[in-house]
Amino acid sequence: MAIRKVLVVDDSKTELMFMTDLLQKNGFSVKTAESAEDAFRRLGEDKPDLILMDVVMPGQNGFQLTRAITRDPLYADVPIIMCTSKNQETDRVWGMRQGARDYITKPVDAAELMAKIKALG
Repeated sequence: MAIRKVLVVDDSKTELMFMTDLLQKNGFSVKTAESAEDAFRRLGEDKPDLILMDVVMPGQNGFQLTRAITRDPLYADVPIIMCTSKNQETDRVWGMRQGARDYITKPVDAAELMAKIKALG
């Protein structure tokens, strides 16, 4: 399945702008969400081909949200890449155990992110 529509979930406006700009320049259609509630609303509106998920957010964190999405039969097939400042190996392992397909640390390296997205598609 080709990845065209990406949902970026992050509570940082700066990060959202950076990711949106990067993805759009690479030909992706981008929607953003700033919280878990926002993310679920966006999922219901238009199912994305990929979710880029921050971990540290108010309310439900990215690990919890990833687990909820990957366990929902409607969205279990949508790959999630964690994009987070949490750079410990234990965080990466935990993220993958919640259902994430990949894990990238901030600051996000554009080439690395594009390679990870391409590997999924």
